[in-house]
Order: sequence, then structure tokens, then C-alpha cells
Amino acid sequence: MLPDIWSFSETAIHAADMDLTGYKVEATDGGIGKVDQHSAEVGCCHLVVDTGPWILGRHVVIPAGIVTTVDRTTETVFVSRTKEQIKNAPEFVPEKDDTDEHHRMKFVDYYLAFFR
Repeated sequence: MLPDIWSFSETAIHAADMDLTGYKVEATDGGIGKVDQHSAEVGCCHLVVDTGPWILGRHVVIPAGIVTTVDRTTETVFVSRTKEQIKNAPEFVPEKDDTDEHHRMKFVDYYLAFFR
């Protein structure tokens, strides 16, 4: 059985009412940017991360299931993927992500491949 990548794990210590917008994001091998948007929609929790100067102008979706820890003190979200894996994720395109189910499935396919 594949994991639910759209729900936070118990180890993420995530409060349901907590907005992670503005938090720094750390991959297993270093910083990758800041949370630009946070969706707490049941069954589709995710973060949209602005990769800032690291990959100029690029936004990627981070499913809640790969968040390992949320540190409220330092306002940092830690994820279980490397910078390279995040860099290779499909790009977030707001117009498509809101209406195009095929585009959203690219994120599902990409991240679930790490669990197979």
C-alpha cells in the first residue's frame, strides 16, 4: 500500500490550524526556499515553495506527506527529499493547478515514485 502523500505525518508535528506561509524549507541537504502558499485542504494538503535565488522564479509543490518536521521556533519546515529531487519536481503553474487534473497528477506521479 502506498502512503498518503497529501496528509501530514504524525512526526511533522503539524497543527491543523497553523499557517506555514513564510516558513523556510530545508531539504535533507540544505535550504530550498520559503513557503509561498499552504493548502490545508483535507486529502490534498501541500505547500507551494518559492525556490527564490536557488532556482530563480520557480515554484514547486511539496506534498504534506514528505514533510518530516515543522519547527515553530525557527519557522522551518523540513522535508525528506534532497535539493536535487525538489529541483526536478514539476513546476507549480497556478492557472493549471487550479483547473487541470492531468497537471496535478504530475505531482502525484513524481512524488509517489520515491515510495515504490
